[in-house]
Amino acid sequence: MSYRIKGNTGEWEVVIGLEVHAQVISNSKLFSGAATAFGAEPNHQVSLVDAAMPGMLPVLNKEVVAQGVRTGLGLRAKINMKSVFERKNYFYADLPQGYQISQFLEPIVGEGIITLDLDGGETRDVGIERMHLEQDAGKSIHDQHPTQSYIDLNRSGVALMEIVSRPDLRSPEEAGAYLRKLRSILRYLGTCDGNMDEGSMRADVNVSVRKPGEELGTRTETKNVNSIRFVQQSIEFEAKRQIKLIEDGEKIVQETRLFDPSTGTTRSMRSKEEAHDYRYFPDPDLLPLVLDPAWVEEIKKTIPELPDEKKARFIKDFGLSAYDAGILVADRDRAAFYEAVAEGRDAKLAANWVMGDYFGALNKSGLSLDASPVTAQQLGGLIGLISDDTISGRTAKEVFEAMWESGKDADVIVEEKGLKQISDTSAIEAAIDEIIANNPGQVEGYKGGNERLIGWFVGQTMKATGGKANPGMVNALLKKKLAE
Repeated sequence: MSYRIKGNTGEWEVVIGLEVHAQVISNSKLFSGAATAFGAEPNHQVSLVDAAMPGMLPVLNKEVVAQGVRTGLGLRAKINMKSVFERKNYFYADLPQGYQISQFLEPIVGEGIITLDLDGGETRDVGIERMHLEQDAGKSIHDQHPTQSYIDLNRSGVALMEIVSRPDLRSPEEAGAYLRKLRSILRYLGTCDGNMDEGSMRADVNVSVRKPGEELGTRTETKNVNSIRFVQQSIEFEAKRQIKLIEDGEKIVQETRLFDPSTGTTRSMRSKEEAHDYRYFPDPDLLPLVLDPAWVEEIKKTIPELPDEKKARFIKDFGLSAYDAGILVADRDRAAFYEAVAEGRDAKLAANWVMGDYFGALNKSGLSLDASPVTAQQLGGLIGLISDDTISGRTAKEVFEAMWESGKDADVIVEEKGLKQISDTSAIEAAIDEIIANNPGQVEGYKGGNERLIGWFVGQTMKATGGKANPGMVNALLKKKLAE
C-alpha cells in the first residue's frame, strides 16, 4: 500500500526527488592537483586554482572523468559522448571565484535507473534524470568565534557527482532505500566512499504534496542533509508542514530550506533560485569534453558485479530468499565474506550464521569486518562441523562464543572441550533403554496419547549423554522404541 498522510481534508500523497552530491574518489581535485584527503588542517589543501588567484586556469582531471563514466555505467545510464562545463554564477564567501564550474545543459551522464530493495523482498525502479560533474565550494565555519565566520577552502574544487533522481519517490522509507542503494552502488564501483558523516555524500531533498492523482504541487528544497535518518525526518516534517499550510488556505512558497537535526524541523533559508538566476554560460577556459567510445568501452570492462546482479546470483546459486540476498549484498565486503563462508558448504545455513550470530557479535563488540576475531574460513569451518554432524547447532553457539573470545578454529575448540556429538547408535540406544526402563509411568503416559512427553524423553537422553547425542537420532530412536 502506498504511503499517505491524513489531513483534515482527506489523504495526501508525498512526491520526493533527491539531488545527491557524491564526492569523487580521486587523489586530486577536479581542476587542480591539490589533495582531497579528509581531515586535513584548514586551508592546507588549497592550490592557486582553488583559491582563484588571477591568471590561474583549470586543468580537467582525467581520473575524475573516468569515475563519472564508471558511475553512469553502474546506474545503467546513458553516457553522453559530448558534455560541456559551464559557469554557475553566485557570490558567497566560501566561493573564491564567484562562480562554480558545473554542467547544466549538456551533462556527462543522462537518464538511468536505480532498483530499490523494499520490505518483503519487493523491488521498484526509480528514474535517474542526469548526473553531472562539478566542483565543490569551500566551507564557512560559524561556531569558532562569537562575531566572525572562518573560511576553510580545503573542499574548494573537490570533484562532485550530482546525481538527480526523478520525482519518483513516495515516502520517507523509499527515500531511505534509494540512498542506501545508491551508496551501495557507488561503494561497489569505488567512485565514492559514501561517508555521509564526513560530507562526502549529502542530499538536497525536494518535497511537494498533492491529492492522489492530481498535478504536482509546489516543491521546496531542503539543502545538504547529511544522514539517511535526517533525510527521512526532513521529508516527514516538510510534508506535514505543507499539508497544514494548504489546508489553512495558504500557498506553498518555492524556497530553499535547512534541516535542524536537534528539533527535526526545517526552516526557510532563501527563495528558491531558478536556472536563469545563476546566469549559466559555457566556461571559456574549458573546451567541450568529448569522450572516445573505445575509452568508455575500456571503462565498462572494469565494472564489477553490482548489488542487483550479485543478489540475483545469490538467489539462483545459493537458494537464498530475496530478503536474505538483499541484506548480504548491500555491502560489498560483507557479500564477499558470506561467499567465502558459503563456498562448498550449506549456503542457507551459512547465511543464517552470517546474518545472525556473526553480525550480532560484530554489532555487540562494535568491530568492523576487518577487525573481527573470527575469519570467514573459521566460520566456514564451524558450519562444516554442524553439517557433518560433528556438533549440534546448539553446541555450535557455545563453540562460536569460544572462537570469538580466543580466535581459535572451531575444530580445535571442539577437541579441547570434548564437544563432539555422539552419533553412535548403540551408545544412544543404551541411554534410551535405561531411561525407558526406569520411567514406566512416563512410557505409559506417552503410549496413552500424551505425545508431548517425547520432549521429556529427549531432554533426559540429552542429559544422560552430556548434551552430546545427535538430536535427530535421539528423536528417531525414541519414537521407534516407544512404539514397541
